[in-house]
Amino acid sequence: MQIGENKVVSIHYTLTDNEQNVLDTSSGGSPLYYIHGIGALIVGMEEGLLGKTAGTKLMLKVAPEKGYGAYEPELVQHVPLTAFGAQEVKPGMQFDAGSDEQRFIVTVKEVGAEVVIIDGNHPLAGVELNFEIEIMAVRNASEEELAHGHVHGLNGHHH
Repeated sequence: MQIGENKVVSIHYTLTDNEQNVLDTSSGGSPLYYIHGIGALIVGMEEGLLGKTAGTKLMLKVAPEKGYGAYEPELVQHVPLTAFGAQEVKPGMQFDAGSDEQRFIVTVKEVGAEVVIIDGNHPLAGVELNFEIEIMAVRNASEEELAHGHVHGLNGHHH
C-alpha cells in the first residue's frame, strides 16, 4: 500500500542539520505514527513520503520553506525584565505569548540587567532539515481516527 491521503503511516527517523548534529530521532524507541495528509508533519516530509511503501528507506532534505519557515528577524523582541514580574528568567526558557486569536511560543535568548531578548521563531526556523527515514507500515485510517484527527492504538482509543 502506498502512502497517500488518510493513510496511517509509521516511520522511524533521524533528523540532522547540515553539520550532522542529531536534532531528533525515534531510534531506540517506538516509531512515529501519523495520518498522512492532515498536516501532522511538516510539508516537506509529507511531500517526500507521498507514494512510498512500507520497507522503503530514504533520505529527505527539506528546505526551511517546507519545514519550519524562514527565520524572521522581526520576531526577535526586547522586553523589559519587569514584564516577567518576580519570576526568575533564564536563557532557553519558553513562554506562551500572543493574543486570544493567535498564540505562539517565544524562547528567551538573553537576559540583561533590564531587558530580556525573546525570539518568536520556531527553534528550527531557517534550518535545512535532513531526515533519514524507514517506513515501517502503511494502512488505511479508521473512520474514528479520521474523526479524531490522530492515530489510535492497536486496541482502540489511546490518548
